[in-house]
Amino acid sequence: MASGERTPRKDPPGPASLRARLGALRNLPPFLAMVWQSSRALTVGNLSLRLVRALLPVATLYVGKLIIDEVIRLVGLPATPDSLEEWIRSGLLTPLGILLLIELAFAIASDVLGRFVSLFDALLSERLTNATSLRLMAHAATLDLEDFENPELQDRMDRARRQTMGRSPLLGQLLGQAQDVVTIATFGAGLLIYAPWLVLLLGVALVPAFLGEAHFNALSYSLNYRRTPERRELDYVRQTGAGVETAKEVKIFGLNDFLMERYRSLADAFYAENRRLAIQRAGWGGLLAALGTVAYYLAYAYIAWSTVTGRFTVGDLTFLAASFRRLRNLLEGLLGGFSQVAGQALYLDDLFSFFAIEPEIRSPEHPRPFPDRIREGFVFENVGFRYPDAQGWAVRHLDFTLRAGEILALVGENGAGKTTIVKLLSRLYDPDEGRILLDGHDLREYDLAGVRSGMGVIFQDFVRYALTAGENIAVGRIEARADRPRIAEAAARSLADGVIESLREGYDQRIGRRFQGGVDLSGGEWQKVAIARAYMRDAQVLILDEPTAALDARAEFEVFQRFRELSRGRTGILISHRFSSVRMADRILVLSGGRVESSGTHAELMAESGRYAELFDLQAKGYR
Repeated sequence: MASGERTPRKDPPGPASLRARLGALRNLPPFLAMVWQSSRALTVGNLSLRLVRALLPVATLYVGKLIIDEVIRLVGLPATPDSLEEWIRSGLLTPLGILLLIELAFAIASDVLGRFVSLFDALLSERLTNATSLRLMAHAATLDLEDFENPELQDRMDRARRQTMGRSPLLGQLLGQAQDVVTIATFGAGLLIYAPWLVLLLGVALVPAFLGEAHFNALSYSLNYRRTPERRELDYVRQTGAGVETAKEVKIFGLNDFLMERYRSLADAFYAENRRLAIQRAGWGGLLAALGTVAYYLAYAYIAWSTVTGRFTVGDLTFLAASFRRLRNLLEGLLGGFSQVAGQALYLDDLFSFFAIEPEIRSPEHPRPFPDRIREGFVFENVGFRYPDAQGWAVRHLDFTLRAGEILALVGENGAGKTTIVKLLSRLYDPDEGRILLDGHDLREYDLAGVRSGMGVIFQDFVRYALTAGENIAVGRIEARADRPRIAEAAARSLADGVIESLREGYDQRIGRRFQGGVDLSGGEWQKVAIARAYMRDAQVLILDEPTAALDARAEFEVFQRFRELSRGRTGILISHRFSSVRMADRILVLSGGRVESSGTHAELMAESGRYAELFDLQAKGYR
């Protein structure tokens, strides 16, 4: 589907209904699948430890009941030994001693297992975070350039990035709840044997608190969902006010107070909404939690009365009272935890909805391989394209040919469509109208990775990677990053070899100020390093899209002259505002309003006395 005909990708409204919250639980199976895939051994080990630990509380309580009953039995004996030595010799303390040792063993086992569970949780959480981050990066690499330029999709990506780290607590919560379910089942079985109606009392008391917690979790998610654009702006303002890249202008223009005020206004708005929600949550939560406390004391009174009347022993009283209290706390935590899990599942929706985004620019089912040698070249046939949500066309009714082995220069004022042509040629976008042919076949018929691999493109806004100098060049063909001779040759071709020689550690010197030990380069030095990436790529089509703006006229001319000499037999495109540089091209296209206004060599265009000649003369006067 062409870009202009795409169906807008809209985020769904923030979920708030109970159905939507429960529906978000569908994200748990794929989440658990991600946990399993991140480390099967750690997952199995964690679950095994938690299963054993889940059975210990009820076993410990029951042994405690037996201890109390045994103590009361011993106290009620008609005749008892006078000393500890006689007690031991009589054997009367043996059952009590065994029970105490069993309870001690359970206590030690619970502590040790708790430590190992925490260890497994931490290791598994880190593996999950790493695996999710890698999956996020891998999926982002498949998306269209449009996805990175669309504010709504930037919001979605921002939420997804947060989930790679923010959902780690969910893992421990889910595993902890699985452990609690086993413990609750054992406690519940004990209560059912003694007094089944106590379990029903618990349910009646805890359901309102659960529903209240679920409601406020949904409101919290909806608030965070709605505030995603403002949160991104908050992060942007913070980075701008305290970032290396912006420090010079912030100081020169005195922007600090302005940025602080902008941050303060955004942060205060967040705080006001969060405070209002927190107050409501605390008030209703406290009221509903009181119901659980009332239920506990009703049950406690019943158990105490049953003990007084002889129905239960003192050991039963201790066991039942402690079981009911633990069961109430566990159920309260389980229901509250379930509500939180449902709330976190809403956030998981941000992650999985990002993974569900499909690129629209992709290889066909049976693609043509990119030609080993371009024979005819590229033909633009009535090509039209406009950027998503843009009112006007970037280019339209565009017809021209880029012949194999030809160096073509594109000139024109800003907005004429020069960079758009480069993006269309490298399939960062596809035309909305018309088509682009490569050796007589639609460019969309070719393997996408092959097309991009066959292009060596350096844009004006090239990336300054916080890597070593050698790696900054090697990104042009990253799989050859260990090939130092190839890197050095690319640097020599772009005239960046002199820049590298000036660095203390040469190609191993980290450049940029982001990390300790990094050395920054001037704008012109960075541009020579960036241009080396095009030579490192050794592609059939070389494109320089105004990457020499920071160079003076002489240096740019030398770079383009070298480009001309080293590109013989290759197809190339030069874009520059300096007409003294583009005149060396085989042919020059003059663009205006997204169309080709004229075409020819420098001499031919000057003879026409059209826009090219006018702009050339204006620029020439500036150098006189």
